[in-house]
Amino acid sequence: MRDARRRGGEASILYAEEAAAVADAVRETLEAEGWRVEVFARGDEALRRLGEGARFDLLILSFLLPGVDGLELARRVRALPGASHTPIIMLTASEVEPEARRAGVDVFLRKPRGVFSLAETAARLLEGACARN
Repeated sequence: MRDARRRGGEASILYAEEAAAVADAVRETLEAEGWRVEVFARGDEALRRLGEGARFDLLILSFLLPGVDGLELARRVRALPGASHTPIIMLTASEVEPEARRAGVDVFLRKPRGVFSLAETAARLLEGACARN
C-alpha cells in the first residue's frame, strides 16, 4: 500500500528555490502527486516559517538562496526541535554534496537530471517518515 500521504494529499512540503520558473515546475510536479507545497524564494523566509512552528513532512532546498543559503538552512533546521528529523532533499546544480551531507541533508539531487527522480525520491522519504511516526 502506498502511503496515505502520497495519495491522500496529506503530506506537506516546504520547497526553497530562488528561480521562479524552476519553483513553479517542481511545485506543479509535486502537487500532481497530491502533496501540498509551500514555496519560498528566500532561505531566511523558509527558516522564519519553520521557526514559527510550521510543520512539514519534507523539505526540498536549493543551495543558492538569498538571505540564508541552502546549507545554512539545513544546518539550522537540524537544530529546530520540531524539524530536526524532517527529511531534507537538496536539489541544486552546485557542487556542494559533501557539505550538504555534513549539514544534515538526507538526499542530494543534482539539477537538471535530479528533477526527474524528485517525485519518486520524495515518495520514498515520505513513506519512511510515516513509518517512523
